Amino acid sequence: MKKLVIFDLDGTLLNTIDDLGHAANHALQQHDFPTHSTASYPFFVGNGVRRLMERVLPESSRNDQIVETMLKDFKAYYDEHLTDYTKPYPGITELLEDLRDKGVKLAVASNKYHSAVQRLIEHAFPTIDFVAVEGQKEGVKVKPDPSIVFSVLTQAHVEKADTLYIGDSGVDMETARRACIDSVGVAWGFRPIKELNEYHADTIVNSPQEIIGIVENGIPLK
Repeated sequence: MKKLVIFDLDGTLLNTIDDLGHAANHALQQHDFPTHSTASYPFFVGNGVRRLMERVLPESSRNDQIVETMLKDFKAYYDEHLTDYTKPYPGITELLEDLRDKGVKLAVASNKYHSAVQRLIEHAFPTIDFVAVEGQKEGVKVKPDPSIVFSVLTQAHVEKADTLYIGDSGVDMETARRACIDSVGVAWGFRPIKELNEYHADTIVNSPQEIIGIVENGIPLK
């Protein structure tokens, strides 16, 4: 049985896409750049908010000064509105409670900036005691670099072999691979199943409840 489960945040635990899209569009509007439909944003997110700002800008405007200004506008808006539409995916709260009750340690490793990750977790899961909640911090490389996972392992005092990493994107699957940890891709997130397969997810689940069996019995044989 796994002793620790590390979750990605956006697209895995929480559906944050509407609030992310509204904040990015707000930043674009402040500088008279064209905005994007909400349906476009699942393909923009995943590598931190700085990369999000780069991706939503017209290619000719992606210089450091504009990106930095956009980032400030994005954060100012997002910090005020990050819970307007964001909510856990169906079955996620029950999954976390089940794992907690089984004595499994829980953690979050996200490319979203750290203060926002902390606020979202406290808002969405106030009764869950996570052993580590890690977002993007200055000077620490973002996923798929595995540094954030190694930080979680240190805080949890759990070995890699006893850990499961769960996410919704190729970035997450590559993070788990680099960290040498079993990976689970979720089908309900921002990225298509095809991407999870391309990045060699050890297994893919269609519902949160399926994760219980994997935690108890390991990755199913293919």
